[in-house]
Amino acid sequence: MARVVLVEDDVEMRRLIAETLADQGHDVESASGGMEGLELAVKSRPDLVLLDLGLPDLDGADLLRMIRSVSHVPVIVITARGADSVVVSTLDAGADDYLVQPVSVSQLEARVRAVLRRASGQVDTPLRVGGLEIDARSREARLDGRPLELSPKEFDLLRALSERAGEVVSKRELMAEVWREPYGGSDRTIDVHVSWLRSKLGETALEPRYLHTVHGVGLKLIDPSR
Repeated sequence: MARVVLVEDDVEMRRLIAETLADQGHDVESASGGMEGLELAVKSRPDLVLLDLGLPDLDGADLLRMIRSVSHVPVIVITARGADSVVVSTLDAGADDYLVQPVSVSQLEARVRAVLRRASGQVDTPLRVGGLEIDARSREARLDGRPLELSPKEFDLLRALSERAGEVVSKRELMAEVWREPYGGSDRTIDVHVSWLRSKLGETALEPRYLHTVHGVGLKLIDPSR
């Protein structure tokens, strides 16, 4: 369980995020304004801060810089601002991750786990799905012991699906997580990479083993031996 400070002025969004984190066992304190959030971030000594940029009394980017001047606490920015320049400047200012609303519950949970894991110094162990092994540290993947020659995006796509093996992941979530396009993009982008990935896994859309399309919903990676 982690201590989390949530700084978000939208009442409904604050409630939804707080409930999501509480359901995961985290202890959540929330603030609706920047100065209140700064006070909580300093006094509560949290394990993680979730920060909106559009606050009523203080721009979230300025608040991030204030937090960084006094603390190394991990900060995930969750905001409606999706311009590349804003994302880059916010990450350069010290944010550990950046999510653009709307964001799915599963993606939020995954990003929180990843940031907390990095902050605690835990090492990612390889993910295994059937004969697939995905090592995030070395960015290497193997199938039945044989190395797979994957492009960076193919690896990121495979990793994103393997982290939620057995679950259907929507194309919109994959565009946000793998391509950093939270409002979606061309389905063709995903379809092409899925086709390439299937070829390297030795399967086809008509005869899938690991990578299955759930029409109208998304993609699912499964253990074919089950």
